[in-house]
Amino acid sequence: MNTDLHISQTDARPMYLQIVEQVRARIASGEWPAGQELPSIRALAAAIRVSVITVKRAYLDLESEGVIVTRHGKGSFVADSGRGSAASELQQQKLDEHLRGAADIARQLGMTDEELEARLRSALRAGSTS
Repeated sequence: MNTDLHISQTDARPMYLQIVEQVRARIASGEWPAGQELPSIRALAAAIRVSVITVKRAYLDLESEGVIVTRHGKGSFVADSGRGSAASELQQQKLDEHLRGAADIARQLGMTDEELEARLRSALRAGSTS
């Protein structure tokens, strides 16, 4: 497993949040599939040179979101949700964020819902021809 996560000291986001976002990205991309064992808290902390508490906080957040599961004495693993994979759910969340962003921009431009829907249909048609 590639545990090459990068923590930036100049990033304004807390270190635990940087870990959470990078783990989510690995899962969403399919690089870490459902059932994949994550690095232990201690191993990841040592590898990225942060405190064990920082990694533990990240893993607790990921677990509370249902992205990972922790089995006592076994480790932490990418969750396998019943409805679909964790990667699929994360990708859908990302899509929803992008769509909300597009809707916000459309409102700022004074577009109606119908105009935005027409733009989306046009984008879909353009995407299916490439």
